[in-house]
Amino acid sequence: MSINLAEAVKLKSIITKRIQERTIQVHSLTHVIIEKGEQPKTPDYSLEMLEAELKELRYDSRKLDALIYRANIDNTVVFKDEEMPIVEAIELASQLRAEAQFCKNLGSEEKEAFYHNSGDAMLYRVALYDPMTYRNRANELEKEAHRLSNLINAKNYQVEIDFDDSNYF
Repeated sequence: MSINLAEAVKLKSIITKRIQERTIQVHSLTHVIIEKGEQPKTPDYSLEMLEAELKELRYDSRKLDALIYRANIDNTVVFKDEEMPIVEAIELASQLRAEAQFCKNLGSEEKEAFYHNSGDAMLYRVALYDPMTYRNRANELEKEAHRLSNLINAKNYQVEIDFDDSNYF
């Protein structure tokens, strides 16, 4: 049975959440509060059952991770006439977003702003660059990041990996 890479990424999130939920359940199953002399009530779901389920979830999580990593290395997208593995494209998209944020910060500054009045002199803080240039660059970088993310998302729906998701859906 196979699923596409986009489904695999969602499934990985679901499995991770189940692992967290079952771990919390383990903590609630291992201790009870009773009055002295009373017998603890045996839970319907045993610790052994939870441990077995956690073992299976962790196994599926590892296997799914490996399949996702392999797919992200073996499959490519073309961005700005450059073919790159999905994993590299994901990193590039992150870098483009970070650079866009950097440019936004520079672009939000004023070219010249009052700084301080020191007796007879009025001091101004002057940017040694053109903030508008950085505002425009931030917009372009954000557009590039969105285009690349769209390419990655489209590819994620095309790539199939061999994983049985019947335990989860």
